[in-house]
Amino acid sequence: MTPSDDELLRQMTAGAEEAFAALYRRYQGRVFRFALLMSGCPATADDVTQEVFLALLREARQYDSSRGALLTYLYGIARKQVLRALKRNRPFIQLGDEGNEEEPAPVRHLISQADPLNELSRNEVAGAVRQAVLALPARYREAVVLCDFQEMTYAEAAVALDCSVGTISSRLNRARALLARRLQAGGMAPRASFDAGQRRCLA
Repeated sequence: MTPSDDELLRQMTAGAEEAFAALYRRYQGRVFRFALLMSGCPATADDVTQEVFLALLREARQYDSSRGALLTYLYGIARKQVLRALKRNRPFIQLGDEGNEEEPAPVRHLISQADPLNELSRNEVAGAVRQAVLALPARYREAVVLCDFQEMTYAEAAVALDCSVGTISSRLNRARALLARRLQAGGMAPRASFDAGQRRCLA
């Protein structure tokens, strides 16, 4: 049987290096992808991933399974590390946050499964969405990355971001509107489904 996260954590805190290695293999890819989507920089994503697992190694006893899954806890650590990196580097120009314009359709409806190219290559579409996500203010970006790209529930994202479910919902609605506006300005009209497979191609 595959050991649970809790069992691996118990073994890890008892000094079992193979248990830490198993947790690293289990979650390294997801943590890296979160950091990459948040920062747009592979080097930053590598650094954040290393810091997250070093923090887990040092502070495993701070994890409280009653508050959420281990991955949620790791995303919470990663988020703090990414925000520190972004504050140091400030590499992106954020979208404005005007509240008076009519909000376009959510981003999940921007790319058609039947006609994904929309006169652009798939890579160009992925690049446009990736840049639009990176241009979001951090509080909106992290909600989109967790819920739309990492497919967490609102409740799980709320734990990772240390806020209410209502706050997650509000940030997602605003983020999707900003993304839609950005992509429409670049010539991408609202389309059909922005599905999980298309989200995965953006990382």
